[in-house]
Amino acid sequence: MTQANKPEAETGGESELARPYARAVFELAREKGELDTWSARLALMGAVASDEKLHRLLDDPRLTRKDKAGLMIRVCGEEVGEQGANLLRVLAENGRLDQLPMIERLFRQYRDEAAGTLQVDVISALPLAEAQKAGIAEALKKRLGRDVQLNCSVNEDLVGGAVIRAGDLVIDGSAVEHLQQLANALVH
Repeated sequence: MTQANKPEAETGGESELARPYARAVFELAREKGELDTWSARLALMGAVASDEKLHRLLDDPRLTRKDKAGLMIRVCGEEVGEQGANLLRVLAENGRLDQLPMIERLFRQYRDEAAGTLQVDVISALPLAEAQKAGIAEALKKRLGRDVQLNCSVNEDLVGGAVIRAGDLVIDGSAVEHLQQLANALVH
């Protein structure tokens, strides 16, 4: 699972390092009416920062922080704009380029909260049919009282069922979880 896909609870203090940057970018984007623009910028920057080869290059101690910022700006291209380039410079100067995936995730979270939408991760053993997705979304909307955006992925290790993460709510309906509960019941 990549850093960008990890739930916040699994990333420890990393979200705390990324939070001030994500909040500042969100406030700037909201103030200027550029939430969609910044969403795209941060998605690009986060994807670039998550690239294995580039990540190893950015870890090279021979590169100065200014060199690292320049490299990121060149790789991201004009799509990040001058403000995005400034963010990359600030992150490089503070040794936080590795926080870009988390910054992007937190920015999305802030944007969705402001819009009254909740991002929900649905991890299933098999791909879900559209009807299943619609049913899950409707049930969660009723339970949580707000619109939801499903982010569906497949994890064949689940054997069957699904795990749903919506903010602090985790619903583990996987076969693995049921087998673990059965094993615990047999032991006790």
